[in-house]
Amino acid sequence: MTLDPGRLALLVAANTALAPLAIDAYLPAMPALAEAVGASIHRTELSISVFLVGFALGQLVCGPLSDRLGRKPVLMSGLAMFLVSSLWILQSSGLEELLVWRFLQALGGGASVVNSSAIVRDCFSGREAAKVMSTMGMILMLAPLVAPTIGSVLLYLAGWRLIFVFLAVYAAFLLWLMGRRLPETRDPRLPAASGRQVLANYASVFRHREAMGYICAVAMSFSGLFAFVTASPFLYLEHFAVSPALYPLLFGLNVVVIASSSRLNIHLLRRRTPLQNLRFGLVVQLMAAAGLVLVTLLDLASLITVVPLIMLFTGVIGLITPNAIASVLERFSHMSATAAALLGAIKFSCGALAGLLVSVFEIPSVWPMALTMLGVACIGNLGLRVLTDPTSEQRGRSVMGERKS
Repeated sequence: MTLDPGRLALLVAANTALAPLAIDAYLPAMPALAEAVGASIHRTELSISVFLVGFALGQLVCGPLSDRLGRKPVLMSGLAMFLVSSLWILQSSGLEELLVWRFLQALGGGASVVNSSAIVRDCFSGREAAKVMSTMGMILMLAPLVAPTIGSVLLYLAGWRLIFVFLAVYAAFLLWLMGRRLPETRDPRLPAASGRQVLANYASVFRHREAMGYICAVAMSFSGLFAFVTASPFLYLEHFAVSPALYPLLFGLNVVVIASSSRLNIHLLRRRTPLQNLRFGLVVQLMAAAGLVLVTLLDLASLITVVPLIMLFTGVIGLITPNAIASVLERFSHMSATAAALLGAIKFSCGALAGLLVSVFEIPSVWPMALTMLGVACIGNLGLRVLTDPTSEQRGRSVMGERKS
């Protein structure tokens, strides 16, 4: 199939950006949304966890459907579901109603986004695929960086409902764009797995000790990130009394550091293995989480102490996620879409659980976030050490070698 790599990267990145926009754009409006649905800000933050659960299920179910029915039908159906749910959120008058529609919105988003990596793999391989993924990754860095700013501006202009109007309009734009510009990329000659085979494929990933070690690392790192994302509206806007205008700046600093560590990862891979970089990133996260617990214990928690430690924890995700995902997919190259769907489902489910732990107890301090981040950092380090084989480091070098360009 002949497709321009740059155009495909733009199309896939625009589709994948749906998730960070849906999660991050409404964070500045959390206090206003909580007031509108008659709930505390902690209870309203549950809508983040509900979204992550729906997003995980959407990927888990629709990944195999995409392999069977084709990329485009599943992608377009997911976008349509996301659009309709976004509009129904505007009518939400209570917390339960908001949670239901956020869950359905996330199902559609998961169905849409799970196709992104599969589309790239359909069209390119080897070095060309790595270039497309690198371009897509750089574009994607903009989404969580600008999403809170967009949310703050829309909140200032017309209130929280305009944020979900924006998300609906973005989904409508993607429907038009994908309908006109994206061909069906799945090779119709490839056999589609049966339902029994899909379950067997998922089971084979679960039984693979080393792959589960890498998945554990990604999931726990992501969980720590979403412990912060869930807590950030309360932590910054209420606890530290940051203005809605300053909130996107503090939030965006984390994205800048993640982008920087992604570049550092490429540089380090010239002389280090993916597993070495992955382990280093996890150790840094553990140290940062321990620092958060320490400053909270000593009653030293403030913007000056908390923000740098959060940036350190989230920043090294650029050293963790790409190395772990590449290592997983290397071991399941024959069913990479299924492996990626399962990895995404586990990752988002763990993120949802971390967000739930932060918000459900309604403790007005840094403690829920700090303890959750420390807990997942411990599990991530332990899981990788116990489940992975140190001799796999040399094998992993070849996987990431092509990403140096």
